[in-house]
Amino acid sequence: MTGYGRLNETNEKFDVNIELKSLNSKFLDLRMRLPNNLKSKEHAIKKLITDRCFRGKFELTIDMVYLQNDEDSVINDRLFSRYIKELKRLSAEADYEGGDLIQAVLRVPNVLKAGSNDLDEQEWNEIKSLIARTADQLNNFRQTEGAALEDDLKSRIESIQEALPKVEIFEAERKTKVIARLEGAFAEYVNNESVDKNRFEQEILYYLEKIDINEEKVRLGQHCTYFLEIMAKKDVQKGRKLGFVAQEIGREINTLGAKAYSADIQRLVVSMKDDLEKIKEQVSNVL
Repeated sequence: MTGYGRLNETNEKFDVNIELKSLNSKFLDLRMRLPNNLKSKEHAIKKLITDRCFRGKFELTIDMVYLQNDEDSVINDRLFSRYIKELKRLSAEADYEGGDLIQAVLRVPNVLKAGSNDLDEQEWNEIKSLIARTADQLNNFRQTEGAALEDDLKSRIESIQEALPKVEIFEAERKTKVIARLEGAFAEYVNNESVDKNRFEQEILYYLEKIDINEEKVRLGQHCTYFLEIMAKKDVQKGRKLGFVAQEIGREINTLGAKAYSADIQRLVVSMKDDLEKIKEQVSNVL
């Protein structure tokens, strides 16, 4: 499921920008872009994210700029000079005046960085708190999107449930037509006087049992109910379960269509399949 979170914190010593994005994925995949002074905290940062977020392709970007040049801080002179030179050239070409170029360049990654890779405990606690809040913001984004997704999935399942009673309307007529077609075909090619009526009726009953769809209707109704029950549970991760149930719903609908022998029932099956395809597309977005 897609999500987005972004937070900024500025204090007397540094300015931190944290951005966390997520895309759909069957597994949890986290990619991080960290400043040099947070490289040693990579494992701890990864755990902060994975403890709060489930399933998805995540991209975490942290930009951290020290606002005061103390004796432990250094400036990459060569990189700083190149950025200043290029910005001055672009400003002249665009006939633009204004803006503090020095402050802008100092915020570029790797221009200004701490000489030490270690943060003091207070700084690290502040950054951990900000990362956690960013992850929570992303989860809130996902929950808002998930609420709309839930409404759509419910309406699709309910549409399939509403189609089931309509199948019964055409079912009795379907059997009558099948029997009449079999009797007509039999009478056309076989002499009625030589036919064993009891045997013929047994064969018709056997054929009708082969095309009986009662079991498929019952199982389809049960699967739809179970789908809604899973959605109603408070489990954080339910996408895989919903995917499995959607597959079972598809099997019953396909068997229903194969046994239909009725244009009216086939139209209902096509409608069910259309709803199911949309369900499968949406279930891939569920955690």
